[in-house]
Amino acid sequence: MQIGSKVVCIDDVFPAWVHQAYTALPVKGETYTVRAMSPGRGKPLHIVDGKPVKNGAGDNHPEIYLLVEELRNPQDPFCAGTELGFKAERFAPIEEAEAEDSYADSAAVGEYATAVN
Repeated sequence: MQIGSKVVCIDDVFPAWVHQAYTALPVKGETYTVRAMSPGRGKPLHIVDGKPVKNGAGDNHPEIYLLVEELRNPQDPFCAGTELGFKAERFAPIEEAEAEDSYADSAAVGEYATAVN
């Protein structure tokens, strides 16, 4: 994965706090263009009484996060000048996703051929 590459969302199941903090979320199966990549935190915040607060847990688990051209979100309230991003593991490069589909198709054909014979 690199800036400008096409990726497909493979995981669009988010915890409740994400739905409160983000304004735009990726959808499984949809294609996106990587806009930026950088180290990030797994859990940048959670919501208490309708307001974002530090949770501390995310600081212990650095991850690669990315931004995509097609989605824009608010600034991270705990990291000045940084937009809330998504875990890179929620996306697969288009080439990888196509290879997995091709393998699944060939496996299904092989299984069918075995079952017919």
